[in-house]
Amino acid sequence: MHAVVTTGNGGYDKLDYRLVPTPVPAAGEVLVRVLAAGMNNTEINTRLGWYSSSVTGSTDDLSTAQQDSAEHKADGGWNAATPFPIIQGTDCCGCVVGLGGDADADADADAGANGGADLLGRRVVVRACMRPDGFASMRNIWMASDFNGAFAQYVTVPASEVFPVECDWSDAELATIPCAYATAETMLHRAGCKAGDEVLVTGASGGVGSAALQLAKRRGARVTALTSSAKADAVRGLGADRVVTRDEDLLNGLGAESIDLVVDNVAGADFPTMLKLLRRGGRYTSSGAIAGPVVDLDMRDMYLKDISLIGTTAWDEPVFADLIRYIEAGEIKPLLAATWPLAEIATAQAEFAKKDFIGNFVLIPPQEDAPS
Repeated sequence: MHAVVTTGNGGYDKLDYRLVPTPVPAAGEVLVRVLAAGMNNTEINTRLGWYSSSVTGSTDDLSTAQQDSAEHKADGGWNAATPFPIIQGTDCCGCVVGLGGDADADADADAGANGGADLLGRRVVVRACMRPDGFASMRNIWMASDFNGAFAQYVTVPASEVFPVECDWSDAELATIPCAYATAETMLHRAGCKAGDEVLVTGASGGVGSAALQLAKRRGARVTALTSSAKADAVRGLGADRVVTRDEDLLNGLGAESIDLVVDNVAGADFPTMLKLLRRGGRYTSSGAIAGPVVDLDMRDMYLKDISLIGTTAWDEPVFADLIRYIEAGEIKPLLAATWPLAEIATAQAEFAKKDFIGNFVLIPPQEDAPS
């Protein structure tokens, strides 16, 4: 089959589009023909080694330094070392075309496979964040970070991690959902976002930010969205109750102790302001730090106001099934910015890095039968 193999930490030269063996599903797995594969910050960050503790700057800083020169980082992946060479691609919309061993039995035992319905021929999305020890444990493994992902014509995954979906969305639209929306929904779920909350979403034009905006509004929250001036109108069109821009004085504009929940994947220099904006008993949740992972924290802002700091990586148990329900009920909408042929991944990632779009990019693999 055709696939993009990421061969190590470094620039676009580490993205090798080539023929590789088509995977064979083991017992309990299914073979999925990839119809569309969403593209996220995480694939770029993993290729660049941004998750390494040696990196203290923004993702943009590392991207500039790394695109033209490789620098291997032993702790550059989500779970320590990335097992290069690897096929990346966290977001997958596909069709189940094969079962391995007792995949039907595994599907019957897990609600993720739609209560044991026959999976063959079904259009599905893949839950990329997997909890192999059960949801009582936070240990998680990720498709495309710990094992091969969806930047290919085919991928094998546990039967329990595929979710059939019935809707009129295109394949590319469905491929915008898994990583961004499941991450955002987990943040809101774990932080207890509810009707009437005053919520501030930073990076509101990005994949996770735009998903969080929609999902918080779905819960009945009042959402203030932080974005660039150029994207203010577009973000307002997503349903934000108020839009503020990065060149504004947030503390003076919004007021100290005016926010119940901050959903922040930006971090960096503005982190101290986020805690000052929170009310007593407020919550701050994050699953990223694109403006810089090392921040100034005045402990007094945290403990004197009884603030909860909530980190999220592992997706919580109800999240993915809930997202399928939201899609099928028409309660959320996809934000598809552009599609690219899989072979043009380097061009797509270069355009992605410009950050001049709203929503998500999606890659489309060749749809002919895999070469024998």
